[in-house]
Amino acid sequence: MIKKSLKNTILINLGAFLLVLILELLGGWMLVDKYDTLYSFYLWGLGYTISIMTVIWINHFVLIPYLFDRKKYVLYGFLLIGAIFLGVSIKIYPKFSWIGITKMSSFLIYTTGTGMAAFFLRRSALMQRQKEEKEKLQQELELNYLKEQVNPHFLFNSLNSIYALSRQQSKETPEVVMQLSELMRYQLESAKKDFVSLKEELEFIENYLLLEEKRLSKRCAIEFLIEGESSNYKIAPMLLIPFVENAVKHGAQATNAQSTIDVNVSIKNSTLHVHVVNSKHNVASQSTRMGTGLENVQRRLNLLYPNAHVLKINDTETAYHVNLTINITD
Repeated sequence: MIKKSLKNTILINLGAFLLVLILELLGGWMLVDKYDTLYSFYLWGLGYTISIMTVIWINHFVLIPYLFDRKKYVLYGFLLIGAIFLGVSIKIYPKFSWIGITKMSSFLIYTTGTGMAAFFLRRSALMQRQKEEKEKLQQELELNYLKEQVNPHFLFNSLNSIYALSRQQSKETPEVVMQLSELMRYQLESAKKDFVSLKEELEFIENYLLLEEKRLSKRCAIEFLIEGESSNYKIAPMLLIPFVENAVKHGAQATNAQSTIDVNVSIKNSTLHVHVVNSKHNVASQSTRMGTGLENVQRRLNLLYPNAHVLKINDTETAYHVNLTINITD
């Protein structure tokens, strides 16, 4: 990384040197007849270029980083003036005159100011890019952390379901274990990806609900409806399942009374709308709904779909509604 940065700096400054040389030669081309030979004209242009770039390089690589950036402005000003006079001396040596010094000093002050403007603009652009790269890296680290937290959370809930079936000595326990195995296989595979097929993600949710339906037996009516074509879109993995898990945990699982869970998904014009609603009873209504799963998914939504999603949660006495809209333009 350091070698690449050094290489870029060298190339940029060589390019700047050639650019200044070309501009000086073009600017003085009308006076080429005043020189004895074309060679002497080129030497004149080269002399101007060396004077200009000497001051600019001293300013950029010594004075700004070691004095200006450290807020030693007075010393910086004195040494910059000294660097300008050094550039003047290089150009007009050995023919010193006040007119020559004045003209060359004015010229170098102008070019040095222009060089400083270009320097600070470029440095500002580099700092902005570094800031964006740092924020992107931080975002990726946070997303990976949040995604990893979803995995044990889902596994914990699923194992609870199997444990409940085993206690009931249900004949469906082996089948449910196989279903969980398939769910976990998808979960592990999707965890390696940033985005997965929306169709596969919805199939995963459907299989999870089928597993829960067997565990909850007849005391919970579960409905899962999909409208629209989902195979052409992608979505972040394990993004929707926390809302469904939440409905099961704080709805049917929190009471022995008859309950309902409805999950409606619609895809239209590159917009995904998910509505999850579960009935509530006295015991369920007293529980705290905002757990780790929902906190993580809300944070992931903010990171993955900024300004491209709307999440509304309505907690009433009899039902808990989650309405999520995401722009899933591919």
